[in-house]
Amino acid sequence: MKLSSLPELAAADSAADGVRIPPDVTVPLTPRVRALLDTAEMRRLARISQLGLVALVYPGATHTRLEHSLGVYRLAICFLQRLQHDARFSAAIGPTDAAAFLAAALLHDVGHWAYCHPLEDMGLACLPRHETLVHGVLTGGDMGAILERAWGVPPERVHALIGGTATDPAGRILHSLLSGPIDVDKMDYLGRDSLHAGVPYGRHFDQERLLSSLCLDAAGQGLAITDKGRTAAELMVFARYVMFSEVYWHHAVRAATAMLQRAVWIVRERIDLRTLVRSDDREFADWLLRTAAGTPAAELAAGLFGPCRRLFKRVATFDAIHQPDLHRACAGRPYADAVSIATRLAASLSTRIGTAITPAHLLIDAPPAEREVEFRLQVRERPGPADDAPGWRRLDELSPVVRSLAREQFDDLVKRVRIFAHPDVAPAIRRCADLEALVLEAANG
Repeated sequence: MKLSSLPELAAADSAADGVRIPPDVTVPLTPRVRALLDTAEMRRLARISQLGLVALVYPGATHTRLEHSLGVYRLAICFLQRLQHDARFSAAIGPTDAAAFLAAALLHDVGHWAYCHPLEDMGLACLPRHETLVHGVLTGGDMGAILERAWGVPPERVHALIGGTATDPAGRILHSLLSGPIDVDKMDYLGRDSLHAGVPYGRHFDQERLLSSLCLDAAGQGLAITDKGRTAAELMVFARYVMFSEVYWHHAVRAATAMLQRAVWIVRERIDLRTLVRSDDREFADWLLRTAAGTPAAELAAGLFGPCRRLFKRVATFDAIHQPDLHRACAGRPYADAVSIATRLAASLSTRIGTAITPAHLLIDAPPAEREVEFRLQVRERPGPADDAPGWRRLDELSPVVRSLAREQFDDLVKRVRIFAHPDVAPAIRRCADLEALVLEAANG
């Protein structure tokens, strides 16, 4: 049975039934796709914003995780349409596994809860990662029954493809299409986030060229590209780098993120985890405003979710090139350390500038240690006149641009350590002549 027999691929070819999403594309729908979209779990994604706090800086960035999920599902169809012509892929992937892949693409975000990414970055034991919630969502309630009955795939298989726990060859291949250097998730969110934020950066790579170059890697175990897609892949790396630099890690977005993290840190003992992980954006905001009342977190929560926006102001920025010792002292440390550093710094600054600064009025935004842009992607080169078979090289070996963007540019310049302060005290802190020395002293305890 060929992959082209899948009803979703047939629907894509006929364009007989579908739903429109930006930018001017039709997402093909079948009865079993509609059944999943109508579940409570997927409808909740319509009330969770894709970019969360980014909308405080880019007002158009209010698109939802449901819209993104539809875009990812549509790209999953495009990936299958291309890869069904790859002999090794078609030999390894049958219609049942291909159906499980399409379901996984559509459902990959079902574990998301409101504003979970910035809170997960805190690394708190009391806050689960959204990936750990996916299994319970898929196997419980209507969604599991629909997967079994209408799709003919076990929910556990879909979960394994999303989480990367599948150990069989087909499972490893399909997971690489969902989560890898070039995958359906990244390819959708870069363009979609760029569109809604009103910036061009995430759309400046040749998606069609990249799709046409997809193949399996040398071992036949994961996604790769042919050399004709190399430039498109480089542009995608650059698009991701610039989106982090100018949108996801914009200094005002980081200020809002630091405020949210500190507010949740302050009320962490009052978290009702069962309620929190089922929240949508409005429910989360209401919970935080209510829970923070009467605590130092109240002003932080109100500045984010109250009737008036009031973000903390940037008072200092340090990167690994210009202030390596300070950056090294702050970056990649546990969130509790960042709070301790900020508390010590607030005390030092209060003495130095003669103005009382409470710990909740000074925030340290220290980047995590994980790389965000690194691309480990194999490229199949054309065989030369004397070669019997194509050669394989990694993209970062072939491209100095990729090496530079993924390492020096992003880790050393984009992932800055930033200090934010309440608007009332920020001007006085900026005027402090030895601020850098005070930060280093606070960081070293």
